[in-house]
Amino acid sequence: MIPTVRFAPSPTGFLHIGNLRPALFNWLYARRYGGRFLLRFDDTDTQRSKPEYAEAILQDLRWIGIAADWVERQSDRLAQYDAAADSLRASGVLYPCWETPEELERRRKRQMARGLPPIYGREALRLTEAERAAHEADGRRPHWRFRLPNFTDDPARPERTELHWDDLVRGRQTVDLGSLSDPVLVREDGSYLYTLTSVVDDGAFGITHVIRGDDHVTNTGVQIAIFEALGLPVPVFGHHNLITTIDGEGLSKRTGALSLRALRQDGYEPMAVASLATLVGLPGAIEALPDLDALAARVDLTEGGSSASKFDPAELDRLNADLVHAMPYAAAAERLRAIRVPDAEAEAFWLAVRGNCTRVADAALWRDVVYGAVPPTAPASEDAVFLGSAAALLPPAPWDGATWKAWTGKVKELTGRKGRALFMPLRLALTGLDHGPEMSELLPLIGRDRAGARLTAAAARQEG
Repeated sequence: MIPTVRFAPSPTGFLHIGNLRPALFNWLYARRYGGRFLLRFDDTDTQRSKPEYAEAILQDLRWIGIAADWVERQSDRLAQYDAAADSLRASGVLYPCWETPEELERRRKRQMARGLPPIYGREALRLTEAERAAHEADGRRPHWRFRLPNFTDDPARPERTELHWDDLVRGRQTVDLGSLSDPVLVREDGSYLYTLTSVVDDGAFGITHVIRGDDHVTNTGVQIAIFEALGLPVPVFGHHNLITTIDGEGLSKRTGALSLRALRQDGYEPMAVASLATLVGLPGAIEALPDLDALAARVDLTEGGSSASKFDPAELDRLNADLVHAMPYAAAAERLRAIRVPDAEAEAFWLAVRGNCTRVADAALWRDVVYGAVPPTAPASEDAVFLGSAAALLPPAPWDGATWKAWTGKVKELTGRKGRALFMPLRLALTGLDHGPEMSELLPLIGRDRAGARLTAAAARQEG
């Protein structure tokens, strides 16, 4: 059996790193086991679903490296949901209810005040034909509930009914259907809830594994009952832990800071985002893996933890820096051209500065250091003559990686300086900074003309 998985976002906002986690777990599972990956847009909420969000989701997934084998939209499948609902009505397990939200809330409060669980008591099943006709005459439209198989003879007397499954991530799971309310599958306006549409689609598209967040565990018990009522094969379920903020708060599409779009615009590498979204909360070190194939080989869903995984932005910076430090020139070339690094020196420039960049865009700082105007520095009084002497000892061009050592050796012989007293004034005069890439790599890029002008200017500032 070829594994077939799906990622089913609602196009009601931009994807954030918490949404990416189930997308990756499904994609990586399919990748690891030679399966297929369906992208299904759950877009039956016509008021909130937007085509531009669906397009943004496609772009975000492509940025990460996820390409669906095929794409479906629930808005195209209303006839299939109609047929499934009719089938459930015909078998007597989908029944109409006329209570308003206010009436249901008052009923729940009364039950809680009496120490009873606030579950629906199936009062609608006890309505007479006359009472139903009266509700319809009053203009009420029913919503439709699925009658859970949690009783022996009398639906009004639910009893403990355990439903079990072997969860791909959490192991053996049990849900007591007797403790749950019959779920609403069809709203008053005739629109369908996810609980039904997801089951119908999973059956129609041959989904073999449903991998999703552990906030769906209880919902899984209900959906298994619906699978069985519709005569559909029940897939394997796996429920991974969720990502929260560092403060333990849940992520939301409405908090845009961690959206994939924002992270991409901020210059993060897709594999830094993918590595953290996947590995946080799993056993082993969180490391930046080079590609999705390496991530697929690393991830074993059976080793997943049960507690929430906290997203730490500092971890993302660390992973991104690891990728940037090892990034070959070819992977950075277009972005270096975009920040106007000269093509002729771009590769040498990148190899010199990448170890000091957290993001590729940070190379713009070192572009300015090499090719731009260095911020003025005021050398110590004893350094003015030293810098003038160093300028006079600059060797002729061309320069290479050995020039720095040869030049500073001559400066050391002339001045007697060594260590920090030798190197730091030169770095400050040449770059305007007290830290940065190896000067042996920067000096040939700065070149003799700029180096001489900067040393002379720094010495003159002190003398002046």
